[in-house]
Amino acid sequence: MAAMPITPPPVDSPVLSISSLNRLVRDCLEAAFPLTWVGGEISNLTYAASGHVYFSLKDANAQVRCVMWRNRAQLLGWRLENGQQVEARALVSFYEPRGEFQLNVETVRKAGQGDLFERFLRLKEKLEKEGIFAVDRKRPLPTFPRHLAIVSSLQAAALRDVLSTLQRRAPYLRLSIYPAPVQGEGAGARIAEALALAGAGPCDATILCRGGGSIEDLWAFNEECVARAIRASAIPVICGVGHETDFTIADFAADLRAPTPTAAAELAAPDRDALLAELGQLDSKLRRRFERALNERQQRLDWLGGRLVQPAQRLAQRQEDCRQLGQRLHRALLARTERAGLQLAALGRRQVSARPRPEKLAEQLGHLHFRLRNGSRFEISQHAGKLKSLASSLKQLDPHAVLERGYALAIGPDGRAVRDAASLRPGDPLRLSFARGTASATVDTVAPPPEAD
Repeated sequence: MAAMPITPPPVDSPVLSISSLNRLVRDCLEAAFPLTWVGGEISNLTYAASGHVYFSLKDANAQVRCVMWRNRAQLLGWRLENGQQVEARALVSFYEPRGEFQLNVETVRKAGQGDLFERFLRLKEKLEKEGIFAVDRKRPLPTFPRHLAIVSSLQAAALRDVLSTLQRRAPYLRLSIYPAPVQGEGAGARIAEALALAGAGPCDATILCRGGGSIEDLWAFNEECVARAIRASAIPVICGVGHETDFTIADFAADLRAPTPTAAAELAAPDRDALLAELGQLDSKLRRRFERALNERQQRLDWLGGRLVQPAQRLAQRQEDCRQLGQRLHRALLARTERAGLQLAALGRRQVSARPRPEKLAEQLGHLHFRLRNGSRFEISQHAGKLKSLASSLKQLDPHAVLERGYALAIGPDGRAVRDAASLRPGDPLRLSFARGTASATVDTVAPPPEAD
Protein backbone atom coordinates (compact mmCIF):
# COMPACT_ATOMS: atom_id res chain seq x y z
CA MET A 1 0.00 0.00 0.00
CA ALA A 2 1.46 3.33 -1.06
CA ALA A 3 1.68 5.90 1.69
CA MET A 4 0.08 9.23 1.14
CA PRO A 5 2.56 12.04 0.77
CA ILE A 6 2.72 14.36 3.77
CA THR A 7 3.19 18.03 3.03
CA PRO A 8 5.27 19.82 5.66
CA PRO A 9 4.10 23.24 6.79
CA PRO A 10 5.67 26.23 5.01
CA VAL A 11 8.72 27.88 6.48
CA ASP A 12 6.97 31.14 7.25
CA SER A 13 4.05 29.40 9.06
CA PRO A 14 3.36 30.36 12.70
CA VAL A 15 4.85 28.33 15.57
CA LEU A 16 2.68 25.27 16.37
CA SER A 17 1.64 24.30 19.85
CA ILE A 18 2.29 20.74 21.05
CA SER A 19 -1.44 20.01 20.99
CA SER A 20 -1.74 21.23 17.40
CA LEU A 21 1.31 19.26 16.34
CA ASN A 22 0.05 16.05 17.94
CA ARG A 23 -3.35 16.54 16.36
CA LEU A 24 -1.77 16.99 12.90
CA VAL A 25 0.32 13.86 13.40
CA ARG A 26 -2.76 11.87 14.45
CA ASP A 27 -4.76 13.07 11.44
CA CYS A 28 -1.92 12.20 9.09
CA LEU A 29 -1.45 8.72 10.54
CA GLU A 30 -5.16 7.83 10.57
CA ALA A 31 -5.54 9.15 7.01
CA ALA A 32 -2.47 7.30 5.73
CA PHE A 33 -3.23 3.86 7.27
CA PRO A 34 -6.62 2.20 7.06
CA LEU A 35 -7.59 -0.75 9.26
CA THR A 36 -4.64 -3.15 9.09
CA TRP A 37 -3.85 -6.65 10.43
CA VAL A 38 -0.68 -6.57 12.57
CA GLY A 39 0.95 -9.72 14.00
CA GLY A 40 3.12 -10.00 17.12
CA GLU A 41 3.51 -11.28 20.66
CA ILE A 42 1.49 -9.81 23.55
CA SER A 43 3.42 -8.35 26.47
CA ASN A 44 2.78 -5.84 29.26
CA LEU A 45 -0.90 -6.87 29.28
CA THR A 46 -3.20 -4.93 31.62
CA TYR A 47 -6.96 -5.29 32.11
CA ALA A 48 -8.10 -1.93 33.49
CA ALA A 49 -10.98 -1.58 35.93
CA SER A 50 -12.83 0.41 33.29
CA GLY A 51 -12.87 -2.63 31.01
CA HIS A 52 -10.27 -1.31 28.54
CA VAL A 53 -7.31 -3.57 27.70
CA TYR A 54 -3.76 -2.21 27.32
CA PHE A 55 -0.86 -4.25 25.96
CA SER A 56 2.12 -4.20 23.61
CA LEU A 57 2.68 -6.13 20.40
CA LYS A 58 6.31 -6.97 19.67
CA ASP A 59 8.59 -8.97 17.44
CA ALA A 60 12.33 -9.56 17.58
CA ASN A 61 13.25 -5.98 16.73
CA ALA A 62 10.44 -3.62 17.81
CA GLN A 63 7.23 -3.19 19.74
CA VAL A 64 4.15 -0.97 19.60
CA ARG A 65 1.65 0.03 22.28
CA CYS A 66 -1.96 -1.07 21.76
CA VAL A 67 -5.31 -0.30 23.31
CA MET A 68 -8.56 -2.24 22.96
CA TRP A 69 -11.58 -0.31 24.18
CA ARG A 70 -14.14 -1.95 26.45
CA ASN A 71 -16.91 -2.29 23.85
CA ARG A 72 -14.48 -4.20 21.61
CA ALA A 73 -12.94 -6.28 24.41
CA GLN A 74 -16.37 -7.50 25.54
CA LEU A 75 -16.94 -9.00 22.07
CA LEU A 76 -13.62 -10.89 22.01
CA GLY A 77 -14.94 -14.09 23.66
CA TRP A 78 -11.57 -15.18 25.13
CA ARG A 79 -8.98 -13.69 27.47
CA LEU A 80 -5.67 -12.27 26.29
CA GLU A 81 -2.49 -13.41 28.04
CA ASN A 82 1.15 -12.37 27.94
CA GLY A 83 3.25 -14.37 25.50
CA GLN A 84 0.44 -15.11 23.09
CA GLN A 85 1.18 -14.73 19.38
CA VAL A 86 -1.82 -12.90 17.92
CA GLU A 87 -2.98 -10.98 14.87
CA ALA A 88 -4.73 -7.72 15.64
CA ARG A 89 -6.94 -5.75 13.26
CA ALA A 90 -6.08 -2.22 14.27
CA LEU A 91 -6.18 1.43 13.28
CA VAL A 92 -2.89 3.28 13.42
CA SER A 93 -3.36 6.25 15.74
CA PHE A 94 -1.54 8.74 17.92
CA TYR A 95 -2.32 9.38 21.61
CA GLU A 96 -2.20 13.16 21.80
CA PRO A 97 -1.93 13.76 25.59
CA ARG A 98 1.33 11.79 25.84
CA GLY A 99 2.52 12.04 22.28
CA GLU A 100 2.66 8.27 21.89
CA PHE A 101 2.21 6.21 18.77
CA GLN A 102 -0.34 3.41 19.34
CA LEU A 103 -2.74 0.99 17.68
CA ASN A 104 -6.49 1.10 18.37
CA VAL A 105 -7.33 -2.60 18.17
CA GLU A 106 -10.73 -3.57 16.76
CA THR A 107 -10.40 -7.34 17.14
CA VAL A 108 -7.78 -10.02 17.86
CA ARG A 109 -7.32 -13.54 16.59
CA LYS A 110 -4.86 -16.17 17.85
CA ALA A 111 -1.78 -16.83 15.75
CA GLY A 112 0.21 -19.10 18.10
CA GLN A 113 2.17 -18.64 21.32
CA GLY A 114 5.59 -17.11 21.83
CA ASP A 115 8.69 -19.15 22.55
CA LEU A 116 8.96 -17.97 26.14
CA PHE A 117 5.36 -18.77 26.86
CA GLU A 118 5.77 -22.23 25.36
CA ARG A 119 8.80 -22.81 27.58
CA PHE A 120 6.72 -21.59 30.53
CA LEU A 121 3.94 -24.08 29.77
CA ARG A 122 6.35 -26.99 29.28
CA LEU A 123 8.12 -26.33 32.59
CA LYS A 124 4.82 -25.83 34.41
CA GLU A 125 3.53 -29.16 33.10
CA LYS A 126 6.75 -30.96 34.05
CA LEU A 127 6.85 -29.61 37.61
CA GLU A 128 3.14 -30.20 38.07
CA LYS A 129 3.59 -33.88 37.19
CA GLU A 130 6.37 -34.11 39.78
CA GLY A 131 3.99 -32.74 42.45
CA ILE A 132 5.96 -29.53 43.03
CA PHE A 133 2.69 -27.56 42.99
CA ALA A 134 0.67 -30.06 45.09
CA VAL A 135 -1.61 -28.39 47.61
CA ASP A 136 -0.73 -30.89 50.34
CA ARG A 137 2.90 -29.74 50.14
CA LYS A 138 2.00 -26.14 50.96
CA ARG A 139 3.19 -25.07 54.41
CA PRO A 140 1.13 -22.75 56.63
CA LEU A 141 2.54 -19.36 57.46
CA PRO A 142 3.47 -18.58 61.08
CA THR A 143 0.65 -16.73 62.79
CA PHE A 144 2.92 -14.35 64.69
CA PRO A 145 6.35 -14.28 63.00
CA ARG A 146 9.28 -12.58 64.74
CA HIS A 147 11.88 -12.66 61.98
CA LEU A 148 11.28 -12.43 58.21
CA ALA A 149 13.64 -12.93 55.28
CA ILE A 150 13.25 -10.85 52.08
CA VAL A 151 14.72 -12.00 48.77
CA SER A 152 14.77 -9.18 46.21
CA SER A 153 16.98 -6.68 44.47
CA LEU A 154 18.25 -3.83 46.65
CA GLN A 155 17.34 -1.39 43.86
CA ALA A 156 13.80 -2.76 43.35
CA ALA A 157 10.90 -0.44 44.09
CA ALA A 158 9.02 -3.53 45.28
CA LEU A 159 11.54 -3.93 48.14
CA ARG A 160 10.82 -0.39 49.32
CA ASP A 161 7.07 -1.09 49.20
CA VAL A 162 7.54 -4.25 51.26
CA LEU A 163 9.76 -2.54 53.83
CA SER A 164 7.40 0.42 54.25
CA THR A 165 4.41 -1.91 54.59
CA LEU A 166 6.18 -4.02 57.23
CA GLN A 167 7.33 -0.91 59.09
CA ARG A 168 3.77 0.36 59.17
CA ARG A 169 2.11 -2.93 60.09
CA ALA A 170 4.72 -4.66 62.27
CA PRO A 171 7.64 -2.42 63.31
CA TYR A 172 8.67 -4.99 65.93
CA LEU A 173 9.72 -7.53 63.27
CA ARG A 174 13.34 -8.34 62.58
CA LEU A 175 14.09 -8.26 58.85
CA SER A 176 16.95 -9.93 56.96
CA ILE A 177 17.44 -8.98 53.31
CA TYR A 178 19.09 -11.46 50.97
CA PRO A 179 19.88 -9.46 47.81
CA ALA A 180 19.65 -11.07 44.38
CA PRO A 181 19.16 -9.72 40.87
CA VAL A 182 15.58 -10.16 39.70
CA GLN A 183 16.19 -9.75 35.99
CA GLY A 184 18.84 -10.62 33.44
CA GLU A 185 21.30 -13.40 32.75
CA GLY A 186 21.92 -15.70 35.74
CA ALA A 187 19.24 -14.02 37.89
CA GLY A 188 17.39 -17.32 38.44
CA ALA A 189 20.44 -19.07 39.92
CA ARG A 190 21.17 -16.08 42.17
CA ILE A 191 17.56 -16.05 43.41
CA ALA A 192 17.79 -19.79 44.17
CA GLU A 193 21.00 -19.23 46.19
CA ALA A 194 19.37 -16.40 48.16
CA LEU A 195 16.35 -18.58 48.93
CA ALA A 196 18.65 -21.35 50.21
CA LEU A 197 20.50 -18.88 52.48
CA ALA A 198 17.21 -17.45 53.81
CA GLY A 199 15.86 -20.94 54.53
CA ALA A 200 18.99 -21.90 56.45
CA GLY A 201 18.86 -18.82 58.68
CA PRO A 202 16.87 -18.05 61.86
CA CYS A 203 13.89 -16.57 59.99
CA ASP A 204 10.28 -17.74 60.26
CA ALA A 205 9.26 -17.13 56.61
CA THR A 206 10.63 -15.72 53.35
CA ILE A 207 9.13 -13.03 51.08
CA LEU A 208 10.18 -13.30 47.43
CA CYS A 209 9.22 -10.06 45.69
CA ARG A 210 9.61 -8.09 42.48
CA GLY A 211 7.60 -5.47 40.64
CA GLY A 212 5.60 -6.01 37.46
CA GLY A 213 6.93 -6.35 33.94
CA SER A 214 6.72 -8.29 30.72
CA ILE A 215 7.21 -12.01 30.51
CA GLU A 216 10.85 -11.38 29.58
CA ASP A 217 11.31 -9.16 32.65
CA LEU A 218 9.84 -11.80 34.95
CA TRP A 219 11.54 -14.78 33.30
CA ALA A 220 14.00 -15.31 36.16
CA PHE A 221 11.04 -16.40 38.31
CA ASN A 222 10.01 -18.95 35.65
CA GLU A 223 13.24 -20.93 35.90
CA GLU A 224 13.25 -24.46 37.27
CA CYS A 225 16.00 -23.81 39.81
CA VAL A 226 13.89 -21.12 41.51
CA ALA A 227 10.86 -23.44 41.83
CA ARG A 228 13.00 -26.22 43.30
CA ALA A 229 14.71 -23.81 45.70
CA ILE A 230 11.30 -22.66 46.96
CA ARG A 231 10.21 -26.24 47.68
CA ALA A 232 13.59 -27.08 49.26
CA SER A 233 13.41 -24.11 51.65
CA ALA A 234 13.10 -25.05 55.31
CA ILE A 235 10.65 -22.21 55.95
CA PRO A 236 7.45 -21.11 54.12
CA VAL A 237 7.88 -18.87 51.09
CA ILE A 238 5.48 -16.10 50.06
CA CYS A 239 5.74 -15.07 46.41
CA GLY A 240 4.79 -11.49 45.56
CA VAL A 241 6.04 -11.07 42.00
CA GLY A 242 4.52 -8.68 39.47
CA HIS A 243 0.96 -7.47 39.36
CA GLU A 244 -2.24 -9.35 40.06
CA THR A 245 -2.50 -10.60 36.46
CA ASP A 246 1.11 -11.82 36.33
CA PHE A 247 1.68 -15.54 37.00
CA THR A 248 5.09 -17.18 37.22
CA ILE A 249 6.38 -20.66 38.04
CA ALA A 250 7.46 -19.27 41.42
CA ASP A 251 3.82 -18.36 42.17
CA PHE A 252 2.73 -21.98 41.69
CA ALA A 253 5.65 -23.41 43.69
CA ALA A 254 5.37 -20.98 46.63
CA ASP A 255 3.48 -21.84 49.80
CA LEU A 256 1.37 -18.72 49.28
CA ARG A 257 0.96 -16.42 46.27
CA ALA A 258 0.34 -12.72 46.81
CA PRO A 259 -1.06 -10.58 43.97
CA THR A 260 1.52 -7.81 44.61
CA PRO A 261 4.67 -7.31 46.74
CA THR A 262 2.71 -5.09 49.11
CA ALA A 263 0.08 -7.80 49.52
CA ALA A 264 2.89 -10.28 50.28
CA ALA A 265 4.05 -8.09 53.15
CA GLU A 266 0.49 -7.79 54.44
CA LEU A 267 0.03 -11.57 54.33
CA ALA A 268 3.37 -12.24 56.05
CA ALA A 269 2.90 -9.99 59.07
CA PRO A 270 -0.30 -9.24 61.01
CA ASP A 271 -1.18 -5.60 61.48
CA ARG A 272 0.04 -4.41 64.88
CA ASP A 273 -2.74 -1.85 65.19
CA ALA A 274 -5.35 -4.50 64.40
CA LEU A 275 -3.75 -6.84 66.93
CA LEU A 276 -3.68 -4.12 69.56
CA ALA A 277 -7.32 -3.29 68.83
CA GLU A 278 -8.23 -6.97 69.12
CA LEU A 279 -6.26 -7.23 72.37
CA GLY A 280 -8.09 -4.19 73.65
CA GLN A 281 -11.43 -5.75 72.79
CA LEU A 282 -10.39 -9.01 74.46
CA ASP A 283 -9.17 -7.09 77.51
CA SER A 284 -12.49 -5.24 77.77
CA LYS A 285 -14.39 -8.49 77.29
CA LEU A 286 -12.26 -10.20 79.94
CA ARG A 287 -12.79 -7.30 82.35
CA ARG A 288 -16.56 -7.41 81.83
CA ARG A 289 -16.64 -11.14 82.38
CA PHE A 290 -14.44 -10.83 85.48
CA GLU A 291 -16.62 -8.08 86.93
CA ARG A 292 -19.77 -10.05 86.18
CA ALA A 293 -18.24 -13.14 87.82
CA LEU A 294 -17.27 -11.09 90.89
CA ASN A 295 -20.79 -9.65 91.14
CA GLU A 296 -22.30 -13.12 90.89
CA ARG A 297 -19.92 -14.44 93.57
CA GLN A 298 -20.73 -11.46 95.79
CA GLN A 299 -24.45 -12.10 95.46
CA ARG A 300 -23.94 -15.77 96.27
CA LEU A 301 -21.78 -14.83 99.25
CA ASP A 302 -24.55 -12.52 100.53
CA TRP A 303 -27.10 -15.29 100.07
CA LEU A 304 -24.93 -17.80 101.88
CA GLY A 305 -24.27 -15.25 104.62
CA GLY A 306 -27.99 -14.87 105.13
CA ARG A 307 -28.28 -18.63 105.62
CA LEU A 308 -25.30 -18.76 108.02
CA VAL A 309 -26.36 -19.48 111.68
CA GLN A 310 -24.35 -19.10 114.90
CA PRO A 311 -23.10 -22.45 116.38
CA ALA A 312 -25.00 -21.96 119.69
CA GLN A 313 -28.21 -21.17 117.82
CA ARG A 314 -27.68 -24.13 115.51
CA LEU A 315 -27.03 -26.38 118.56
CA ALA A 316 -30.20 -25.15 120.28
CA GLN A 317 -32.14 -25.76 117.08
CA ARG A 318 -30.76 -29.30 116.89
CA GLN A 319 -31.68 -29.91 120.55
CA GLU A 320 -35.23 -28.71 119.92
CA ASP A 321 -35.40 -30.97 116.85
CA CYS A 322 -34.21 -33.92 118.97
CA ARG A 323 -36.81 -33.16 121.66
CA GLN A 324 -39.62 -33.00 119.14
CA LEU A 325 -38.43 -36.21 117.49
CA GLY A 326 -38.31 -37.90 120.94
CA GLN A 327 -41.90 -36.85 121.64
CA ARG A 328 -43.03 -38.10 118.24
CA LEU A 329 -41.22 -41.40 118.88
CA HIS A 330 -42.85 -41.79 122.33
CA ARG A 331 -46.32 -41.12 120.93
CA ALA A 332 -45.72 -43.50 118.10
CA LEU A 333 -44.60 -46.25 120.52
CA LEU A 334 -47.66 -45.72 122.77
CA ALA A 335 -50.02 -45.84 119.79
CA ARG A 336 -48.37 -48.95 118.45
CA THR A 337 -48.46 -50.64 121.91
CA GLU A 338 -52.13 -49.79 122.26
CA ARG A 339 -52.96 -51.19 118.84
CA ALA A 340 -51.02 -54.35 119.64
CA GLY A 341 -52.94 -54.75 122.94
CA LEU A 342 -56.28 -54.38 121.17
CA GLN A 343 -55.27 -56.91 118.54
CA LEU A 344 -54.14 -59.35 121.28
CA ALA A 345 -57.45 -59.02 123.17
CA ALA A 346 -59.42 -59.63 119.97
CA LEU A 347 -57.33 -62.73 119.22
CA GLY A 348 -57.96 -63.97 122.81
CA ARG A 349 -61.69 -63.60 122.38
CA ARG A 350 -61.58 -65.40 119.07
CA GLN A 351 -59.55 -68.18 120.68
CA VAL A 352 -62.01 -68.59 123.56
CA SER A 353 -64.97 -68.65 121.21
CA ALA A 354 -63.25 -71.19 118.98
CA ARG A 355 -62.31 -73.56 121.89
CA PRO A 356 -64.39 -76.89 121.77
CA ARG A 357 -66.88 -77.82 124.73
CA PRO A 358 -67.44 -81.65 124.99
CA GLU A 359 -70.50 -81.51 127.30
CA LYS A 360 -72.29 -79.03 125.04
CA LEU A 361 -71.33 -80.99 121.93
CA ALA A 362 -72.66 -84.28 123.58
CA GLU A 363 -75.96 -82.58 124.33
CA GLN A 364 -76.18 -81.25 120.76
CA LEU A 365 -75.33 -84.71 119.42
CA GLY A 366 -78.13 -86.38 121.49
CA HIS A 367 -80.63 -83.80 120.34
CA LEU A 368 -79.59 -84.30 116.70
CA HIS A 369 -79.83 -88.12 117.10
CA PHE A 370 -83.38 -87.80 118.45
CA ARG A 371 -84.35 -85.48 115.58
CA LEU A 372 -82.77 -87.80 113.03
CA ARG A 373 -84.60 -90.89 114.42
CA ASN A 374 -87.99 -89.18 114.55
CA GLY A 375 -87.49 -87.67 111.12
CA SER A 376 -86.54 -91.03 109.65
CA ARG A 377 -89.64 -92.74 111.11
CA PHE A 378 -91.85 -89.97 109.80
CA GLU A 379 -90.34 -90.12 106.33
CA ILE A 380 -90.62 -93.92 106.24
CA SER A 381 -94.27 -93.78 107.33
CA GLN A 382 -95.10 -91.20 104.68
CA HIS A 383 -93.35 -93.13 101.91
CA ALA A 384 -95.02 -96.46 102.99
CA GLY A 385 -98.49 -94.95 102.70
CA LYS A 386 -97.67 -93.44 99.33
CA LEU A 387 -96.30 -96.77 98.17
CA LYS A 388 -99.53 -98.59 99.19
CA SER A 389 -101.60 -96.02 97.32
CA LEU A 390 -99.47 -96.43 94.18
CA ALA A 391 -99.63 -100.23 94.46
CA SER A 392 -103.43 -100.12 94.71
CA SER A 393 -103.60 -97.83 91.63
CA LEU A 394 -101.24 -100.09 89.76
CA LYS A 395 -103.20 -103.17 90.69
CA GLN A 396 -106.37 -101.69 89.27
CA LEU A 397 -104.54 -101.15 85.95
CA ASP A 398 -103.17 -104.70 85.87
CA PRO A 399 -104.76 -106.60 82.90
CA HIS A 400 -104.70 -109.82 84.89
CA ALA A 401 -107.07 -108.24 87.40
CA VAL A 402 -109.53 -107.66 84.48
CA LEU A 403 -109.10 -111.24 83.37
CA GLU A 404 -109.96 -112.36 86.94
CA ARG A 405 -113.34 -110.78 86.40
CA GLY A 406 -114.07 -113.11 83.44
CA TYR A 407 -112.67 -111.14 80.52
CA ALA A 408 -110.36 -112.63 77.88
CA LEU A 409 -107.52 -111.01 75.84
CA ALA A 410 -107.72 -111.76 72.08
CA ILE A 411 -104.39 -111.72 70.22
CA GLY A 412 -104.71 -111.39 66.41
CA PRO A 413 -102.60 -112.96 63.67
CA ASP A 414 -100.17 -110.01 63.83
CA GLY A 415 -99.45 -110.72 67.51
CA ARG A 416 -101.25 -107.61 68.72
CA ALA A 417 -104.29 -107.29 70.94
CA VAL A 418 -107.48 -107.06 68.91
CA ARG A 419 -109.36 -103.85 69.61
CA ASP A 420 -111.48 -103.51 66.51
CA ALA A 421 -113.43 -106.39 64.96
CA ALA A 422 -113.09 -104.69 61.57
CA SER A 423 -109.35 -105.57 61.58
CA LEU A 424 -110.21 -109.31 61.41
CA ARG A 425 -111.24 -111.48 58.53
CA PRO A 426 -113.13 -114.75 58.66
CA GLY A 427 -110.72 -117.61 59.14
CA ASP A 428 -108.13 -115.54 61.04
CA PRO A 429 -106.67 -117.47 63.96
CA LEU A 430 -106.97 -115.98 67.40
CA ARG A 431 -105.22 -116.74 70.64
CA LEU A 432 -107.27 -116.09 73.73
CA SER A 433 -105.65 -115.38 77.11
CA PHE A 434 -107.65 -115.90 80.32
CA ALA A 435 -106.91 -115.30 83.95
CA ARG A 436 -105.60 -118.79 84.06
CA GLY A 437 -104.52 -120.38 80.75
CA THR A 438 -104.95 -119.67 77.01
CA ALA A 439 -107.05 -121.06 74.10
CA SER A 440 -107.01 -120.95 70.28
CA ALA A 441 -109.99 -119.97 68.13
CA THR A 442 -110.85 -119.18 64.53
CA VAL A 443 -112.93 -116.22 63.32
CA ASP A 444 -116.12 -117.37 61.66
CA THR A 445 -117.83 -114.12 60.99
CA VAL A 446 -117.09 -110.44 61.57
CA ALA A 447 -119.99 -108.20 62.64
CA PRO A 448 -119.58 -104.41 62.31
CA PRO A 449 -120.39 -102.26 65.35
CA PRO A 450 -123.89 -100.89 65.56
CA GLU A 451 -124.42 -97.38 64.21
CA ALA A 452 -125.10 -94.70 66.69
CA ASP A 453 -128.61 -93.32 66.85
